[in-house]
Amino acid sequence: MKVIDIIQQAGKTVFSFELLPPLKGQKSDKLYRTIDELIEYNPQYINITTHRDEVEFREIPGGLLEKRIVRKRPGTVAIAAAIQYAYKIPVVPHVVCGGFTKEETENMLLDLNFLGVNNVLALRGDGLKSQSIFVPEPGGHSHASELVEQILNLKRGKYLDPEIKNTASLDFCIGVAGYPEKHFEAPNLDIDLLNLKEKVDAGADYIVTQMFFDNQKYYDFVERCRAIGITVPIIPGIKPLAMMNQITILPKLFSIDIPEAFASEVRKCKTNDEAREVGTEWAIMQSRDLIAHKVPCLHIYTYGISDNTRQIAKAVI
Repeated sequence: MKVIDIIQQAGKTVFSFELLPPLKGQKSDKLYRTIDELIEYNPQYINITTHRDEVEFREIPGGLLEKRIVRKRPGTVAIAAAIQYAYKIPVVPHVVCGGFTKEETENMLLDLNFLGVNNVLALRGDGLKSQSIFVPEPGGHSHASELVEQILNLKRGKYLDPEIKNTASLDFCIGVAGYPEKHFEAPNLDIDLLNLKEKVDAGADYIVTQMFFDNQKYYDFVERCRAIGITVPIIPGIKPLAMMNQITILPKLFSIDIPEAFASEVRKCKTNDEAREVGTEWAIMQSRDLIAHKVPCLHIYTYGISDNTRQIAKAVI
């Protein structure tokens, strides 16, 4: 079932969460344990992140450095299909521009279609750590709106190779990302909202937001989206704080604000366990307020940690 149909037919706020694929060489046991611990709360779909390649330099004989391109979390397509098959629940793999050519993207989408996965989240993704600005792969996309357009072209039966005849239509539900506090590269929120509208106009069915810790930021964001003609559902993304140092790390990584009322409580904590408890209580408070405002879905970023997500779901679902 498609995410947009789930949202439109639910008549109430539904629950979903996001998982990381295991690192290369690791088993999938932890991933499945996380799902097992959350499945009783009736998640309506599960997101699986996709990670681009990374550049590593390793010393070789002679004292020289060898540049290697590695992908540390492969297997998104296989994991998405395995979860959807095992749990009979829609899975939303992320499809990113960074590190992928258009041809590789088309092949990934074909694989997903063959496996019965018909939901994707289209993202530009991050640049390489060594790059000050995002640089697409040769033959790749520079913007998520271009990626959305490619996915929509496949729905029309339009493939990259114009010589292919009698093409099948690939009908995906497309989600995109929104930033209540502005994408860190955007010069201002107005430009960021216009970029978001471009993704929606290209064919996105819904928006899921970056994490935020102040619900008013989300409500203001939705209002501004509606004012410029964005009408698709806007799903809030919630990240329960798990460690004390995240009140300084998360703002740097994601260009978000931590409300002082929350930050002051975290600063009182002596251990990460105490900080996690404070973070969970704050996320529960956020979630209850969002549900009271009838948001379409409560999407929780788990990062592979299920205990705090389970507490949130138990308290509000």
